[in-house]
Amino acid sequence: MTERITPAGPPDDPSDGDRPPAVRLALDPQTWKEIAHLLVNLPASIIGFVYVVTMLATGAGLAVTVVGLPLLAAGLRGSRQLGKLERARARRLLGLRIDEPSPLPVRRTGFFGWLWSSLKDPVGWRAVLYDLIRLPWGIATFTVTLVSLFVLWPVLPFIARGLTNVDRAMVRGLLSPSDELERRIAELESDRGVVVDTAAADLRRIERDLHDGAQARLVNLAMGLGLAKEKLLEDPDAAASMVDEAHGEVKLALQELRDLARGIHPAVLTDRGLDAALSAIASRCTVPVKVTAELETRPAAAIEGIAYFTVSELLQNVSKHSGARSAAVDVWRTDERLLIQVSDDGRGGAGLDGGTGMAGLADRLGAVDGLFVVESPVGGPTVITAELPWRDRQNEPTQ
Repeated sequence: MTERITPAGPPDDPSDGDRPPAVRLALDPQTWKEIAHLLVNLPASIIGFVYVVTMLATGAGLAVTVVGLPLLAAGLRGSRQLGKLERARARRLLGLRIDEPSPLPVRRTGFFGWLWSSLKDPVGWRAVLYDLIRLPWGIATFTVTLVSLFVLWPVLPFIARGLTNVDRAMVRGLLSPSDELERRIAELESDRGVVVDTAAADLRRIERDLHDGAQARLVNLAMGLGLAKEKLLEDPDAAASMVDEAHGEVKLALQELRDLARGIHPAVLTDRGLDAALSAIASRCTVPVKVTAELETRPAAAIEGIAYFTVSELLQNVSKHSGARSAAVDVWRTDERLLIQVSDDGRGGAGLDGGTGMAGLADRLGAVDGLFVVESPVGGPTVITAELPWRDRQNEPTQ
């Protein structure tokens, strides 16, 4: 049996199945994106610089006329758009993820509202500063990158990365929104809606209570007194009986008005403070309640009122839903916060979605930068903690 041996061809012969590696770029795609960004810096910085200088010179030069400030306001809004383009370029070429700042609020106060919101826009002014300082940097990065492409190409990736890191820092520092500020703006916009809705609901409740309660009794009282007046000469005994009934209606109407006033703002809270007001609430609860209020001074009236109604709502829940044998209310101050804790030994299972009004309480406290925490495992006990910002009463503006 013979074996045939094929002589090996030359190493570079493609017929032997040994093919050379595929042609690849010397630099990776991200480096090329960074180089492109640095080369585009020059035309982008020239456009931004010319726009900003023209806008500022025109607006400042015509500020003594009626068109100067409107031109400056319109220019600042245009600067916002230039900043938006720069953020898009940084995302595309540098892989820098930056959230867009919140849009300017839409004010329905006419031309002057638009003018004022535009002139005090921090995002527009930061974009102006960005475009002013970018021109020398754009010239420097364009020159260094272009020279490095031909002379320093072995170390070009390191040069590009170092220059674009400076670009990233500038974009983050001047064109990115403040995370904390944006978060607070969103929270305050949401809280404002909660406050408006709560106030409207309270007004509707007061109107309904007046219409269905005291107002109806006063109408009946007027009718009864009118009939008693007609019968005064004909049947004095019947008239006297009607007057007695009217007297009873007056007492009931006064009691309903007192209850309504207590629901708006109780007199004991205004006169004697939170400790006495909470003790009055506790005395009306169906279970024994121990109240401990360790406050050396009184908080602002608004904070005091929210604390009162929070405890009132929670003790109503204890009476109606908890099945508890005892409860406790503790109020104290820690630094610049007012803390309220309501606990009971009931069956537990309370929550913000339980239909007991706790979600509304959480919204009300959130509207004033407060916190509302529910700890209520099934079987109990229930501990609910409310936290409110502390404001001194003497610092309030006088009415």
